[in-house]
Amino acid sequence: MRVSGLSLSAEVPELLRGSVTEGRAAIEQPDSRRWLLYLAIILGGAGLFGAALGSWRAPVQALYTAIKLPLILLVISLGNGLLNAMLAPLLGINIGLRQSLLAVLMSFTIAAAILGAFSPLLYFLIWNTPPLVAGASTNTGAHSLVLLCETAMIAFAGIAANVRLLQLLRELSGSASAAKKVLFAWLAGNLLLGSQLAWVMRPFVGSPGLPVQFLREHPFEGSFYEAIFRAVRNLLFP
Repeated sequence: MRVSGLSLSAEVPELLRGSVTEGRAAIEQPDSRRWLLYLAIILGGAGLFGAALGSWRAPVQALYTAIKLPLILLVISLGNGLLNAMLAPLLGINIGLRQSLLAVLMSFTIAAAILGAFSPLLYFLIWNTPPLVAGASTNTGAHSLVLLCETAMIAFAGIAANVRLLQLLRELSGSASAAKKVLFAWLAGNLLLGSQLAWVMRPFVGSPGLPVQFLREHPFEGSFYEAIFRAVRNLLFP
C-alpha cells in the first residue's frame, strides 16, 4: 500500500523523524489510508504498553488496560483537535478543524510508537517487581514506583511526540514564535485533559485489595494530581 507517494513501510520512519515535507503533505492533502495507518499505530503501540502495565495485577487487567489506553489517546486527540482548531489561528497558525485533528493525531501516533517501544522495558520492570498480593508490606512502595515510572514514560512519549512536530509547526506558520506558542498550547491541553481522563478511566495497574474492574465504581472521585502526590509521598516517606 502506498500513501501520498510513500509506501506503508516508509511512512512510519518519516513520521517518527518529524519530516517537514511529508508532514505538510499529510496536513494539506489528507488521505483516508494515512488516517487508518495512524489509528493502527495508536492501537498497536498504546495497546502493547497498556498490556504490559496491567499485567502486574492480572491477565484480565492487562486486557482492560490494553483497550483503555489507546481509547484515551483517541479521545484526547479528538478533544485537543477541536481545541487547537480554535487556538491555532489565534496563535499564528491558520489551520482548519480537519488539519488540526490530523496534526494532533500525528503527534499521538508518534507517542504511541514510542510507548510501544517502551513496553518491553515496562514489562521487565514489572517482572522484577514484587507481585501484587493483598496485605503485602511491599505493595505501597512497589505500586508507587510502577505508577511514577509509567507516568514518566507516558510524559516523555507525549513531549517527544509534540516536539517532533515543532519543525512542521514552524513550516506552517512561518514563525518560530507562533510555532512555540501552539506547541505549548498542545502540551498544556494534553496534560490537563489527558491526566484527568486517565484518572476517570482508572484502574490501569489495579490494586490487590480491589476486584479487577474495567472502571472504578466512583470514577469521578479524587484527581490524578492527588494520586501522583501520594505516590511521591509514599516513596519519600514510607
